Amino acid sequence: MSVWDDLVGQEKVSEQLGAAARDADALVTAAAADAPPPEASKMTHAWLFTGPPGAGTTQTARAFAAALQCVSPDRALGGAPGCGFCDGCHTTLVGTHADVTTVAAVGTQILAEDMRDTVRKSFTSPANGRWQVILVEDAERLNEKSANAVLKAVEEPAPRTVWLLCAPSIEDVLPTIRSRCRHMNLRTPSVDAVADMLVRREGVAPEVAAAAARATQGHVDRARRLAADPAARERRAAVLKLPLRLGEIGGCLKAAQELVDAAADDAKALAEEMDVKETEELKAALGAAQGGRLPRGTAGVMKDLEDKQKRRRTRTQRDSLDLALTDLTSFYRDVLALQLGSRVAIANADVEDALERIAHDGSPESTLRRIEAIAACRDALDRNVAPLLAVEAMTMALRAG
Repeated sequence: MSVWDDLVGQEKVSEQLGAAARDADALVTAAAADAPPPEASKMTHAWLFTGPPGAGTTQTARAFAAALQCVSPDRALGGAPGCGFCDGCHTTLVGTHADVTTVAAVGTQILAEDMRDTVRKSFTSPANGRWQVILVEDAERLNEKSANAVLKAVEEPAPRTVWLLCAPSIEDVLPTIRSRCRHMNLRTPSVDAVADMLVRREGVAPEVAAAAARATQGHVDRARRLAADPAARERRAAVLKLPLRLGEIGGCLKAAQELVDAAADDAKALAEEMDVKETEELKAALGAAQGGRLPRGTAGVMKDLEDKQKRRRTRTQRDSLDLALTDLTSFYRDVLALQLGSRVAIANADVEDALERIAHDGSPESTLRRIEAIAACRDALDRNVAPLLAVEAMTMALRAG
């Protein structure tokens, strides 16, 4: 199983990255022999992966990182990079390779302090692997200072350092950064391709796989979660009932509160275990005895960790809310398709009665306004508007149509 097997519907991109990884071998060999680099190499020092949600930009970048670090014995016989089994591939894919550094937004932004050590490391030679790889999962969340730090590192990288940036679109990245990257644009996988992957790779029943792939419209990670997690299916079902509960103002406010509370509960459940583990590990590293006091002068370190955990909980809550808004958008997209008599496949066939009821009671114009209201709620959350206020405004707008 090669590292490219998990990239659903990205055959062209996989082929291009595989060719670049082969050329990267030639660069390493030339450097070891103190020879000039080969001409017309497909390998470069900075890459930008973009694509719609669910296309797998981070997975693609990590697969490429694994191919660059591949040390399979078959390579000497002309084997393709990225075997998926060797130590280089395995440790990269699971996130433990010493020369592959991953940066992700803890809160709503990647701060300069989060990038400082990473940028410093990017100027060092690889310790064990063939390349020093820096993978930035949320390049669109770089703020001004952290983006400038990345720009300086990308402008004048070390000879064996590769930057892999992931973002939803090329416009989400500073022009000065994207102009120095090779752009790889991923496409949304087809529903059939995602369903086939769930059956082959995850062992999901064909009917469950087809329903999950159709409901998520090709979003690989969400389809995998929906197929495997009954709680995720319950949350989605609750969200899809919301449009039928907006007949009264009280119902709008109650539905908004429930959406925000559900997102907060998700964030709390995901954060609790991780926060406790991080806190205990840091206390042990600082020399605190089990249940004892921290050494003097370490309160600031603990406060930094608490701030980081708070930012992560905020982001997790926003991400959970965004998932609910995605499901709502999908619902009204199906309503619009019914109103216009479109032959586009219905994503939420399991709630077709509700779709037909909303479609009958409204017009295409009102449905478009509702979709715009959901988009406005997303924008408000991105601008750090209080979640409850943003969602209440949205539910009132959905009621008005």
